Amino acid sequence: MISPADRRNAVKLIRLAHKSGAPLREACQALQISLRTYQRWCQQGGIQVDGRPKASRSVPANKLTPKEREAILAVCNQAAYQSLPPTQIVPLLADDGIYLASESSFYRVLKAADQLQSRGKAKARQVVSKPAAYCATAANQIWSWDITFLASTVVGLFYRLYLVMDIYSRKIVGWEIHENESASHAAQLIRKACLAEGVSEKGLVLHSDNGSPMKGATMLATLQKLGVVPSFSRPSVSNDNPYSESLFGTMKYTPAFPSKPFADLDAAREWVHGFVRWYNENHRHSAIQFVTPSERHRGDDRAILAQREAVYEQAKRRHPQRWSGAIRNWGPIREVWLNPDNTSDETDELREATA
Repeated sequence: MISPADRRNAVKLIRLAHKSGAPLREACQALQISLRTYQRWCQQGGIQVDGRPKASRSVPANKLTPKEREAILAVCNQAAYQSLPPTQIVPLLADDGIYLASESSFYRVLKAADQLQSRGKAKARQVVSKPAAYCATAANQIWSWDITFLASTVVGLFYRLYLVMDIYSRKIVGWEIHENESASHAAQLIRKACLAEGVSEKGLVLHSDNGSPMKGATMLATLQKLGVVPSFSRPSVSNDNPYSESLFGTMKYTPAFPSKPFADLDAAREWVHGFVRWYNENHRHSAIQFVTPSERHRGDDRAILAQREAVYEQAKRRHPQRWSGAIRNWGPIREVWLNPDNTSDETDELREATA
């Protein structure tokens, strides 16, 4: 509501503008009020006071009285009903010939009394905060890893592929295949990957889901010894680990993926070895401007992209009539985010991670 002082100032300004030649309706619109409101304010030659704050209002006939609200709380807190929700309490009362209020009224009264919690032994739903956001501006700053199943010829038996990738370059920096899942296998893989990449500085972020190999004591002790910062997804939220999930999708849907189960562990390792070599050295990833992960990991992508830009500029100079605007943007991707806020452009990059 507009105060009486603001009303008087608004009416004064509108009258002054109208006297100077401005249409009355447009003068009102300039102050974001309607012409009808201005006319109502000026009724009977003076500025009318808003009577709404002092208006008498009748109490709704269907409103519960304080005594009725106390009766509802007393019933809900009885031993026979204290573990039941209103959807159970109201029918039980009706079976005994008692009606106090509707189920929705029970819920409102309980909420107002701060008693609208889980009334059974089941644990309340846990609210897990979103994982911390990290930004990679160079290789070997943020790694993501996960485990996927590879089918064997024995029904119900699967080999476990442990795979670690750098989210900045999308390069696979380490992998192993075992017959089971364990924190010791994971710890050994991370240690080997750090040695292979020469990662000795503190602060490397390693992201994974909440599986037992990821959070095992052996694994966490190894990370602490190496100075690696662990990062974990929320339970049952696969989008928190998009890079590893996307890489597994690329692997299993590539035409070269075997249509039949692997004959043995050596066969699985041989195929994955060839896939990793192809993925790192030959696959041009759309999320990193169609350079290979190894090229970007080494830092060669900037020279490659600059050469592409020069080729496009030369083509535009030869045939300018074929270009309606600027050439294709071949600028390098400078930042890659892990678990970014959805309000920024980094979300678009996560959508492109599937390529």
